[in-house]
This record gives sequence, structure tokens and C-alpha cells, in this order.
Amino acid sequence: MPQLNPAPWLMILLFSWMVFLTMVPPKVLAHNFPNEPTVQDSKTTETSPWTWPWQ
Repeated sequence: MPQLNPAPWLMILLFSWMVFLTMVPPKVLAHNFPNEPTVQDSKTTETSPWTWPWQ
């Protein structure tokens, strides 16, 4: 069975992981958010209890 021979597939696996680990992390780490997060107001909003029509 030729698919059990690890020689070509092991090199393909190692090469693809090498490409993945050298090219993708710098692209991900260089990502910038378009908008900076803003701080919301610290006051709490007043909530009212739900009035169920059948109670």
C-alpha cells in the first residue's frame, strides 16, 4: 500500500507547518482594529420588573 509510506507525506506536513508558523503569526499580530474601544458610562440604568399579564 503506497499511502502508508510516510516519506513524501511527512515532508509535505513539515513544510506546510513551517510555512504556517512563519507566515501567519506576523500577519495576525500586525492586525489593527479600525476603532479603538471607548469606555462606557459608569452609571447604572434603572430597570423595572416585568409585568406579566397573567399574574
